[in-house]
Amino acid sequence: MLGSIQWQQNGPLATVTLSNPARMNAMTRAMWLQLREVFLEVSARPDVRCVLVQGAGAHFCAGGDISQYPDFRFESSSLMHFHEVEVWGGLQAMLDCPLPLLALVRGNCMGAGLEIASCCDLRLGAGSSVYGAPIARLGFPMAPREAALVQQAVGAATASAMLLAAQTFDAAHMLQCGFLAWNAPDEALQAQADALLARMLGLAPQAARLNKQVLRQGRAAQEPTPDSAYAYAASPEHREGVQAFLEKRRPDF
Repeated sequence: MLGSIQWQQNGPLATVTLSNPARMNAMTRAMWLQLREVFLEVSARPDVRCVLVQGAGAHFCAGGDISQYPDFRFESSSLMHFHEVEVWGGLQAMLDCPLPLLALVRGNCMGAGLEIASCCDLRLGAGSSVYGAPIARLGFPMAPREAALVQQAVGAATASAMLLAAQTFDAAHMLQCGFLAWNAPDEALQAQADALLARMLGLAPQAARLNKQVLRQGRAAQEPTPDSAYAYAASPEHREGVQAFLEKRRPDF
């Protein structure tokens, strides 16, 4: 199977790994469904105190697996199902998880990866990590609830630059805007992550859950997306953007 969400438990720590190494851990449709199931399972484990979310190998997640896009993106009902059921189902399961979530970010953190990291409570990034959502180059917008999630995590100015100018940012910028809580040199990243997890796991688990609940209550409720948000599905520029990417050429908008 192309791509998977893997998880393992080591004592009170659960590690969730996005794995699609051939595509820099880009998310397939199956992986979104697996993400939901994994977090439902992890959330139900009474002996888990903290969750580490990471990518396999050198990258966190480079976005969605665009090779699958022609199969469903050009019809509004299938496009809406993808975003509102498959993608949001996985993201909502993360948001609903009562445990502290730490994202460990290496390499590319783009699009879908940015959304997944935005669901985590804390984020630690490697000095060489890169962030963005340059999907305007593909001829389509970010889905409304996903955009609201990202905007809340990265801030209005950075979200606007990512979505309206296809701007990507380094770890130093993401630390400054508050998306990252910590930024470590690549060679020190794992050691800092281990030290941080040890600190978090040493705290009272009930207090951690209650603190997370209080912090999450301050977030605005995510409203369901109207059908009209996906009316662009069959538009020429949507098709052109995806096709140009797959053909490795510059899109003609």
